[in-house]
Amino acid sequence: MLSNNTKNANQKDLKNRNIIIVGQQPWDTEIGSNCKNIALEFSKQNRVLYINPPLDRISKMRHTGDKRVQKRLAIIKGKQSGLEEISPGLFTLYPDCLIESVNWLPRGFIFTSINRYNNHKFYRAVKPVIESLGFNDAVLFNDGDMFRSFYLIELLQPLAAVYYSRDNLVATTYYKKHGLALEPQLIAKNDLCVANSEFLADYCRHSNPNSSYIGQGCDFSLFDHFLEQPEQKQPKAFTGPVIGYVGVLTSARLDITLIAGIAKARPDWNIVLVGPEDADFMASGLHQLNNVHFFGARPTDELPMHIQAFDVCFNPQLINDLTIGNYPRKIDEYLVLGKPTIATATPSMKAFKEQVYLAEGINGYIEGIETLLNHNTPEKAFQRAAFARSHSWEKSVKGIYDALAGLVETKRSNC
Repeated sequence: MLSNNTKNANQKDLKNRNIIIVGQQPWDTEIGSNCKNIALEFSKQNRVLYINPPLDRISKMRHTGDKRVQKRLAIIKGKQSGLEEISPGLFTLYPDCLIESVNWLPRGFIFTSINRYNNHKFYRAVKPVIESLGFNDAVLFNDGDMFRSFYLIELLQPLAAVYYSRDNLVATTYYKKHGLALEPQLIAKNDLCVANSEFLADYCRHSNPNSSYIGQGCDFSLFDHFLEQPEQKQPKAFTGPVIGYVGVLTSARLDITLIAGIAKARPDWNIVLVGPEDADFMASGLHQLNNVHFFGARPTDELPMHIQAFDVCFNPQLINDLTIGNYPRKIDEYLVLGKPTIATATPSMKAFKEQVYLAEGINGYIEGIETLLNHNTPEKAFQRAAFARSHSWEKSVKGIYDALAGLVETKRSNC
């Protein structure tokens, strides 16, 4: 038990606590993960147990040959431990259980019953490890895991429960079916909700008035390494300005018609798209335009090189339920290299309005790109980079600590 003096000293920063994290993305994911970055930042001052999503039956059937599925099956069979220590005080756990796939079920009693069964099975798999590590008196941090962890607050009885909203998940086909009903209920059950955009914070407040905007953190280590290299590779050179995008090319988030309109209106500009394409992009007329260039998926460590080669970076985003509350991390990645940047005006982009040209429609983009090409300066590049670096994980997690200030100690004193 901490002394009263220690409690008061640690209240604001949430130091020396136990934090259990559950969420959508496993630790061994190959893509960037907000939740992993938050876990790493938490672990600087606290003990953290990052619990990976349990393997479900359909994933086992469909991806048996995947090395990550094989690892989980070995753990379920008791052939290896599911607990790994990432660094002192930071653990990740792969649960030794197989749960049922439920999202395909219709709404109603059967879904609710099997989902509750999954939650209990998940809890029974992790409870012994939680106890062995001494994580009983813990803060539970849930990264949008609205199905598998729906009943976890009741089962774990954490010291405090926090729900993290970083995407409008219920706008996706997968989560919409059951999530429209479940997520508001789960948000309401938590002591606190935190979100990486003002739009999502407002969404959470409809179900839980104790909801806060904490901003978005970014890891710039890849870009720092790039900037430290005295000699760097260069991508293909073009004649004329290069307007570029780096990221997944998906019609669910990007406006193909807008990209085509810009390219047709200004054939002297080179539109460079770096990233894997979905079926709609592959079948689009963009491939018939001579000034649109597809670079395909590139190794992650090459991305700063491509961004550096752009005269203007753009984010031709669609505005829909999926994107309207989305925090576009790629904007920070453009800005940290000082690049002139233009993006579709959305509620989340308002925070960038001093450093990013916000546009609507083809004419708005053309006018904005011309402005950025003609009015770039070293001073503006410096300001963009400094603004991007203000979006650190340390600052974002401090927002969580600030939102939690007093809550943990109040609940603990009432126990």
